[in-house]
Order: sequence, then structure tokens, then C-alpha cells
Amino acid sequence: MGYLINSNKGGGQYTTRGVQWVLRQVRKESGIGKSLTAHSLRHSYATHLLEMGMDIMTLKELLGHESILTTMTYLHVARVGPQLPFSPLEKLYPNG
Repeated sequence: MGYLINSNKGGGQYTTRGVQWVLRQVRKESGIGKSLTAHSLRHSYATHLLEMGMDIMTLKELLGHESILTTMTYLHVARVGPQLPFSPLEKLYPNG
């Protein structure tokens, strides 16, 4: 299996310019008409993780956000299904 992005620098380091070049090439070759940036891929990845059930605090750590408020911007984009309501008392006495 090959890599999506190969690095010319030693140690597998990527430059911002190199990643931008690869994304431009992929966009051209695939015929995608919309803009494609590293930020849009990051945003899509985070949104999909939320939709798949990842909790917001884990996502905050994964993305390296300092503030939870930054991560919470993904909440109004993600399509998260309805959760069953529960009473906090049910959590205190699960067998009662």
C-alpha cells in the first residue's frame, strides 16, 4: 500500500506547500469542482468522527484545540441522531 502524500524531506516531514500541491493535483485529476484544502479535509474528518459517536472532549484532544469552544463549532455541522432521554436518577440506581 502506498502513501497519499510522499515526503521529499527526511524523517517523513511534510511541508505546507507540499501538501497543498498534492491536494491541487488530486483535485485536478479527480475532476472535483469545489475547493479542496487541508483545512476542509480536517473539518470533514472531525465532523464524521462526531457523527460516528466520538465524544466532544476526545475530539478536542485529537484536534489539539486548547479551548472546547473551538471544538464545539463542529457540533452545529454534524448530523448526530437523537439520543434517548434519561433521568440522572436512573444512572444513580441502574438496577432499581
